[in-house]
Amino acid sequence: MQEQYLTVAREGVHETEINRSRFLCALAPAATEQEAQDFVARIRKEHPTATHNCYAYVVGADASVQKASDDGEPGGTAGVPMLQMLLRRDVRYVAAVVTRYYGGVKLGAGGLIRAYGGVVGEALDALGTVARRRYRLATVTVDHQRAGKLQNDLRATGRAVRDVSYGDAVRIEIGLPEADVDGFRSWLADATAGTATCELGGEAYGEA
Repeated sequence: MQEQYLTVAREGVHETEINRSRFLCALAPAATEQEAQDFVARIRKEHPTATHNCYAYVVGADASVQKASDDGEPGGTAGVPMLQMLLRRDVRYVAAVVTRYYGGVKLGAGGLIRAYGGVVGEALDALGTVARRRYRLATVTVDHQRAGKLQNDLRATGRAVRDVSYGDAVRIEIGLPEADVDGFRSWLADATAGTATCELGGEAYGEA
């Protein structure tokens, strides 16, 4: 499994002009293929008079879903270079739509490939990316008396607290890098004088 991937920090649009053609690259995070398709459909609706609305999306930490469309541009000159740029930058769970308004000057196949791939790269730089890292989920159970201090200690040592629930005892859900699991058990025993328990769960991705 992929240890880490990048995704786009937020939805946004970056515009550039190449030989009088306007290229607008819209990027958005997409958790599922359906979300990616919905985003493509929405951008197409916003630009019904555009010459082309080409798209590419990558879903899955291991890039298991990849789709690209040239939308009428010569085969392989738009969607594929867009997709390659996303993959080259290790960006996942993202949808990109490049809207082109033709300006009267033909770019040729090489020019189109550079334009479509390039505007996606520029949009990623402009909007920014965030890293997501694979974590092992763990639930720490501790008495009420120690819970407040333990939560502070967890945050102070950079461990991601995901959820806290209060019952007979306090359950704190955290995310741990796989390599940190054994070290964390020792740290927890020291921090709580052996009174807390730690139960390992499944895996998830969170901010690195």
